[in-house]
Amino acid sequence: MKLIRNLIVWTGVAFNGLFIIFLIATAYSPYIDPAVHPVRSCLGLAFPVFLLIDLAFLLFWLLIRQYKVALLPLAALLVCWGQIRTYIPVNFPVGHVPEGGLKILSYNIMHFNGGKKVEGKNAILTYLQQSGADILCLQEFTTYSSPHLTQREVDKALRDYPYHHVERLGHSDISANNIACYSKYPILSARQVDYASDCNGSMIYELKVGDDTLTLINNHLESNKLTAEDKEVYTGMLADPEKEKVKSGTRLLLNKLAEASAIRAPQADAVARAICTSPYPQVIVCGDFNDTPISYARRVIGQDMVDAFTQSGQGLGISYNQNRFYFRIDHILVSKNLRTYRCTVDRSIKDSDHYPIWCYVVPKER
Repeated sequence: MKLIRNLIVWTGVAFNGLFIIFLIATAYSPYIDPAVHPVRSCLGLAFPVFLLIDLAFLLFWLLIRQYKVALLPLAALLVCWGQIRTYIPVNFPVGHVPEGGLKILSYNIMHFNGGKKVEGKNAILTYLQQSGADILCLQEFTTYSSPHLTQREVDKALRDYPYHHVERLGHSDISANNIACYSKYPILSARQVDYASDCNGSMIYELKVGDDTLTLINNHLESNKLTAEDKEVYTGMLADPEKEKVKSGTRLLLNKLAEASAIRAPQADAVARAICTSPYPQVIVCGDFNDTPISYARRVIGQDMVDAFTQSGQGLGISYNQNRFYFRIDHILVSKNLRTYRCTVDRSIKDSDHYPIWCYVVPKER
C-alpha cells in the first residue's frame, strides 16, 4: 500500500513539475517578440488554464497532507505573482475619490451597434451621454445618414464635450474604421502614431487640463482577423471537444492569432516610443489593444506605466463579451505620477461586442 501511495505521489510530482513549466512559460511569454516567434508569443492566452491547474495541484497536495510537496505549486505561484496580480487583481474598494479626479472612459462602440435606434434612441450614445466621464476615447466610431445615427445627432447628444476629434484609421478603401476623442477639456493637438495597418491605428492628443498639459493616446491595435466562421469553429470546439475537431480548430485559430500578434508587435513598439517621447510628464494610454494582460503588446506599452485595472480594479475584468472569448483586451494605463481609482469594466451595457472600461485619474501629489 505504501509503495502504491509513493508511486502516486511521485507521478503527481512529475506531472505537477511539467505543468509548472507550462505555467511559467505562459506567464513570461510577453517577453517573446511576436515578430520573431509569432506562435510562441500566443502562449499567454493559456495562462489562466495553467494557473487553475497549479491551484488544483496545490489543493490536492494539501488534501492528502503532502505539505512539503505542496511547496512546489506554491513556489510556482510566487514566481508568477506579478502576472497573477496583473491578470486577476484584488483591491479594497475605495469609497472616496480625491477632488479633481478625471473620469476617463474607453469604449469600442462597434460603430454604435450599426447605428441602430430603439424608440428613436441609440443605447450606446445614451450610455456615453449619461456616463459622467470627462474624456471619452472611442474605437470603431462610425456615424451614418438618416434614419440611422448621424454625426449631428452624436454631437448634439454629447454637447457637454465641446472638444472632439474624429480620425479615419489605416489605408484601406474597403471599410472605414474611425477613432474618436470627446473631451470637456481643450484638445490642443491630435496626430496619428506612425505605424502600418490597413484599418487600425492610434492617436496622440495633447489636452489642456487646468494648468497642466496631458498626453493621451487612444488605441485600436490590430484586430485578430477572426471571421464569423472562425468563431463558430471555436464555439464548436467548446461545445463538442472531439479530439480531431479540437486539433484542427486549434491549429487554425492559433495561426490567425499568431499572424495578428506579429502585426501588433511593431504597433506596440511605436506606441511605447510615443510614450517615451511625450514632452509632458502626465500620460494616459487606453483603448482596444486586442491583446490580454499577459501579452507582448500590453507589456511593451505598459513597461513604464501603471495598469489602472491592476491598481484599482477587481477580478478578471473581461471586456470582450461575445463568442466565449473571455479576455480583458481593453486597457487603461497611466504614467507613474498618476493614480487611478475605481477602475471598472462596465457590464451594464451589452450593445457592443466590448464592454466599456473607465476609471478616475488623479495626480499623485493630491
